[in-house]
Amino acid sequence: MSPQMISMFALMRKETSRVLRIWVQTLIPPGITMSLYFIIFGTLIGKRIGEMDGYPYMEYIAPGLIMMSVITNSYGNVVGSFFNAKIQRHIEEMLVSPMDETSIVIGYLAGGIIRGLFVATVVSFIALFFTELNIKYPLLALLVIIMTASVFSLAGLINAIFAKKFDDIAVIPSFVLAPLTYLGGVFYTVSLLPEFWQTVSRLNPILYMVNSMRYSVLGTSDIEIVDGLLMIGGFFILLLSVAVYLLKKGIGIRD
Repeated sequence: MSPQMISMFALMRKETSRVLRIWVQTLIPPGITMSLYFIIFGTLIGKRIGEMDGYPYMEYIAPGLIMMSVITNSYGNVVGSFFNAKIQRHIEEMLVSPMDETSIVIGYLAGGIIRGLFVATVVSFIALFFTELNIKYPLLALLVIIMTASVFSLAGLINAIFAKKFDDIAVIPSFVLAPLTYLGGVFYTVSLLPEFWQTVSRLNPILYMVNSMRYSVLGTSDIEIVDGLLMIGGFFILLLSVAVYLLKKGIGIRD
């Protein structure tokens, strides 16, 4: 095995063990948060709404809540881990080592994907206490979770590259991710919106991720599943290219 592969797998193992080592911080909080969403939106509000797009409201929002947890946790895992590496200055050791930039990105990406998968599993088990969760296309659901976790892990990495202080890594989740997630069809179908706002909603990439997951679980979606997968794949390629480029240039690190 080449030194590049050895170093990449070592970083992947480090990031994966970090997720598991601090599982009280990485897995328990999203489980508690999603339980509250199920209780408030599913049980209390859902009884008044009844059905959404032909499904019980609790069952309808379950895929969206799973995807919400994947987005926030995969993003948060990488942005926190990489920013700590910058603060502690050991990211510079990786950049001057024979390890190439793509291997560094993949190593950090692995941690975000692993956390996304574990959190998705935890939230799915929680959902079973509130509603039925018969996944129609299991392999597609797994693919969507991995692809979405990859996209937001890369987004977190790019945010950490540019961040200069801890406040900088809180801006994107608060002012970008949260609004896009709530407006991404987690709690409703966009067909209920006026035509203008339906068009605006289709500019939101999270809509495609949420509905791809909903299609995987329920078989219903506001968008074509092919469009959803193409959107996620396109963002993955774009963000991967940007992350590798930024590391090669040393932007935000050698400044």
